[in-house]
Amino acid sequence: MWKWVKESGRALGALGRRNGRWWWERRLVFADWFYALAPLPFSAMFQLSSGSSGSIGILGGTFVFLLNSLAPVNAFATLLAGFVFYGAPVLWAAAMVLLRRTDPRWLLVSSLVILLLFGNFVPAAIALYSYAVYFSDRRVLVAWLVALSLAVTASYQAVFLGYFFLITGFLITPTVMGLWVGTRRQLIDRLHERAERLEREQHLLADQAITAERTRIAREMHDVVAHRVSLMVLHAGGLEVSSDDPRTIETAGVIRTTGREALTELRGILGVLREEGAAAPTAPQPVLSDLDRLVREWRAAGMEIGLTETGGDRPVPGSVQRTVYRIVQEGLTNAAKHAQGARVTVLLHRAPDRMEVEVANGPAPAGAGAPAPRSGFGLTGLRERVVLAGGDLTAGVCPDGGWRLRAIVPTDTPAGAEEAVP
Repeated sequence: MWKWVKESGRALGALGRRNGRWWWERRLVFADWFYALAPLPFSAMFQLSSGSSGSIGILGGTFVFLLNSLAPVNAFATLLAGFVFYGAPVLWAAAMVLLRRTDPRWLLVSSLVILLLFGNFVPAAIALYSYAVYFSDRRVLVAWLVALSLAVTASYQAVFLGYFFLITGFLITPTVMGLWVGTRRQLIDRLHERAERLEREQHLLADQAITAERTRIAREMHDVVAHRVSLMVLHAGGLEVSSDDPRTIETAGVIRTTGREALTELRGILGVLREEGAAAPTAPQPVLSDLDRLVREWRAAGMEIGLTETGGDRPVPGSVQRTVYRIVQEGLTNAAKHAQGARVTVLLHRAPDRMEVEVANGPAPAGAGAPAPRSGFGLTGLRERVVLAGGDLTAGVCPDGGWRLRAIVPTDTPAGAEEAVP
């Protein structure tokens, strides 16, 4: 029971938040309709006052004249003429209120005409208030305030004190209220903008701190790995010089060459972390044409590898070639670390729209030695690279106890992308 109550309350809360957002996003539209419909009775009252009095507005007393002249002839014509002269301007002004935030000129001009002809203050008050709230050109606002004030003196017959109260109560007061609401709205908008800007700057500073820390860790990793690999290269060079066994000399040479290439690739990969002003690495990244050299190096180290390529000589983009090279490199490295002595097969197939890669090895022979420790990051980084290229990578244990790494990398590139390398 309590769980049902909690779920019901959660659902009602979500519904209320969703409806609240819907109403909040359309609050200004509802306000336009409110200002258009709510003042209609008061505006109609001013119109009727003008129609029955000959001292209000240029057309004051016209309704009484129409009533006296047309009523004996046709009552319907009298009502129609009254609506055209007095009802239509009120409805027109209400329609122009809906444009007060997008094009206020229509409402201002209409309110000026209605004030001159009928002495109706309602559209003028709404027009001045709306312009003061949503627009910041104070000179235009003052000009319209002066024009409407002159329209008051033309449409009303009163003493100076009467003009003062009319202009102050129906024109200046809505203008001042609109200026206060508009200034407050601008202040709130600026505060929200400032808070959002500060939040973005905070996230940016956090990202910069994270990037700086990752850069520092990467540089430290580069220094440690480079130091260890350099020691390996030096020891291999010393062993190559001091040994008399041809097999040992050959192996030491392979270790020395591989270590130097590892240092070169490490500098190239971490070259983006160089200091400002340092030269960028210019060595080309390995592509499909370098796979034969990679396979020869592993074969020289004692690994049995079978390389098969199908699909002809279709052109493959350079970025895809580099991704495929890294896939094969990672697969051979995993086989050497975890299945020493097992046969490895490398299959490459060039389809019209993709490149399929598979690196599989059998189970490690008995007595092959303990496997190397696992880092856990090789396949993760490789999968991220393949996904970034739009492909898919799978890896898992085979039924015979071996391991298979398979990837599909798309080769179709959009217009303007990197040109394909044959």
